[in-house]
Amino acid sequence: MQSGLPVLVLVGRPNVGKSTLFNRLTGTRDALVADYAGLTRDRQYGRGVFEDKAFIVVDTGGLMPESADPLAALAEEQAQMALEEADHIFFLTDAPAGRHSSDEAIASKLRKLGKPITLLVNKTEGRARGNDRGTMVADFYALGLGEPQPVSAEYGDGIVSVMRSVMGKFPANDATLPDIEGEVRVAIVGRPNVGKSTLVNRLIGEERVVAADKPGTTRDAIRVPFEYEGNAYTLIDTAGVRRRSRVEEVIEKFSIIKTLQAIENAHVVIVVVDAHADIGEQDARLMGLVAQRGRAMILAVNKWDGLDSGDREQAKYQVGLKMPFLDFTPVHYISARHGSGVGVVMRDVKVAYESTMKDLPTPELTRILERSVDRHAPPAVLGRRIKLRYAHQGGSNPPQIVIHGNQTDKLPTTYKRYLANEFRAHFELKGVPLVLTFKTGDNPFKDKKNVLTGRQVKKRQRMIKRFK
Repeated sequence: MQSGLPVLVLVGRPNVGKSTLFNRLTGTRDALVADYAGLTRDRQYGRGVFEDKAFIVVDTGGLMPESADPLAALAEEQAQMALEEADHIFFLTDAPAGRHSSDEAIASKLRKLGKPITLLVNKTEGRARGNDRGTMVADFYALGLGEPQPVSAEYGDGIVSVMRSVMGKFPANDATLPDIEGEVRVAIVGRPNVGKSTLVNRLIGEERVVAADKPGTTRDAIRVPFEYEGNAYTLIDTAGVRRRSRVEEVIEKFSIIKTLQAIENAHVVIVVVDAHADIGEQDARLMGLVAQRGRAMILAVNKWDGLDSGDREQAKYQVGLKMPFLDFTPVHYISARHGSGVGVVMRDVKVAYESTMKDLPTPELTRILERSVDRHAPPAVLGRRIKLRYAHQGGSNPPQIVIHGNQTDKLPTTYKRYLANEFRAHFELKGVPLVLTFKTGDNPFKDKKNVLTGRQVKKRQRMIKRFK
């Protein structure tokens, strides 16, 4: 990751507290944390500030040198890439567990890098005082990485002194975190094993996230900044979302929460489906969730290259039959592995972002409203015509239009859909759900008491006496 800020990389074997430290240093909860080995598998980047100095911190997957698991090997490759970018390395170990053979193997590899390393003995909360300090860290001197530092990533013990020592070696920089307002946040979601991580790797041109032909490879929501045709983007690779009845592991439930958060934080969501699989209810439900959150959306039907003409026709039929949100959603048939159709997807991402953030002038909105009403007037309710007077923008991402009139609560859904299509066509809003809010103007004299003058009061009294 290219940046003028110092890069701090967190490494260690599984479940030693790297993600907990990542969250503490960044002041976020971006990394999943649980008492479960092997939870993090990809590189996770974050930004932080310590005493007026900004930095980049990278969380890595747990290193398991003795494991034969192919996913462990992929996680180690990701960690190695992060180490090549590092300006300083934090090597975390586990105080209660003591020095482990895996720690020795990792230390041996780190020594060969020739980069500054701080050995952190984690999970020492409340015990790093007096004689306990020396007893607790003594065993870790054997790793040959200098004086071990007792810390608690969970409670913050010892973190300030360690950061002060490390950051003091770097020159002063702009402590304001890099402005990411101009970046387009793109979440990539879908069922497990549909090719989300492969699509991310294809877009950025490197093996940035772990991709394997096995459901559930990605568990965290991984943010990947990159540039495409001169525009800044942040891709968010998410865990696969499957039916609730199949979500068994508590970690997978956490991953789904991270996916939902990614949808919430995104400008544009790419929903990936597998052309080889049965495109159906689960995919439609996921698209419905994205539409409900008001996010711009693009449907990417992946693994298109392996289908013959008959299967392609059947897949297109299934998409048209079972996807209820395609009236505003662009559909692309792609191969993430080979790259076909991927460029067109990114062009539509740009268009969808511009649509969801577009400013809609009030005079123009009102003109479109008047023109639409002239073409097709709202129906009458109990003999009274519904009147729509003017419109203005109520927000963006998604674009919201507020329409004022009378009896607007009586407007049928079909007429609201007609107005939405008119606005969408005029402003060329592509890939975004348009939110229409209707407000009925109150009668200004409603509940207002008429106060009589003194002369009117006397006249009223005379009239009452006269007719008694």
